[in-house]
Amino acid sequence: MDNTIQMNLFEYFFDEEKFSMQEATNLVKNIKNMQVNNESIRARIYEGVEKGIFTKISRGVYKVTSQIEGIENTCLLIKGDGRDLSMIKDKSIDGIITDHPYNLQKALTGGNRKFATFELFRYESNDFREKQRVLKDGAFLVEFLPEESEVNFDYLYEIKKMAQESGFKYFAKVAWKKGNFVSNTGRKSKNVEDVMIFSNGEPRSLKLDAKKNLAIAKENNLDVKGKSSYEVRDMLQENNLDVYYMKGTNGMLPTVFDYQPKNTRDKVMEAEKPVKLIEEIIEYISKPYETLLDQYAGSGNFVVACYNKNRNSIAIEKDNEMFEKMKDNIEKNLKVEFEEMDYEY
Repeated sequence: MDNTIQMNLFEYFFDEEKFSMQEATNLVKNIKNMQVNNESIRARIYEGVEKGIFTKISRGVYKVTSQIEGIENTCLLIKGDGRDLSMIKDKSIDGIITDHPYNLQKALTGGNRKFATFELFRYESNDFREKQRVLKDGAFLVEFLPEESEVNFDYLYEIKKMAQESGFKYFAKVAWKKGNFVSNTGRKSKNVEDVMIFSNGEPRSLKLDAKKNLAIAKENNLDVKGKSSYEVRDMLQENNLDVYYMKGTNGMLPTVFDYQPKNTRDKVMEAEKPVKLIEEIIEYISKPYETLLDQYAGSGNFVVACYNKNRNSIAIEKDNEMFEKMKDNIEKNLKVEFEEMDYEY
């Protein structure tokens, strides 16, 4: 069966410059009438790439690679639909931080809001199945979502249920307080968004086991008086001793993230998040040189934050005009220049 899928694809698309995952699925299931699931088709294509039968190319991809302490730090921008993650392999992403342009039209009017100029949508179950597929086991998914209101409380519940049914576990919710900014739309004044955090199955172990590490340090006659858990960790590492972690984020999450957004005139886009806010979240959910994804990248501040914190980043943006603004914003802030490329995998 596996070879039959690959041979059908090879023969059918032999004279074509490229084919999409959707076209491959349509051929196998609808034209050839093969009784297989989408995951099997995707797996056969990946195997074909590894064998040299296929070469998958995604155009509109930009890349910057820098050397930090002898280790590569990569920023990858993809001009495409963030809901289509077929170009990303299973279990290859260490964390997702994203803010989807949700379709709640009644909540997107008034004041200086400009969301309606972008393509809006509501998450569906497949969105979370794809997030779950590309994330490593235990990795964290961070979704920026609106504060609960009459307009959105049903949708927010649907999001949590879809995530749960796709294999995610609800981890925590922390409010982002927007400094002294206040919006006077709706039934009450608002100055917060919710940062909702899920884990892909049981959460990974990023939280220092302070008691165990302290015991190890004392057993090895290290002077840890007055030292923080992070300083104890550093001492253990310096002495080639094991450091122990528990399940959870890197430290206890705060009661609130408090960061002032930019003035509207200085923003690349209306919904952009402060770089410092993203940097703090990044440090809670990942380790240096891991790879993080933003499916709806907008301003590109996510990429700037990842670069500043020595994380590899993949940022996807569909809107052509916003993509160019994002690229310009990143190049300006990081003083880098992206190279356009055909990205093969």
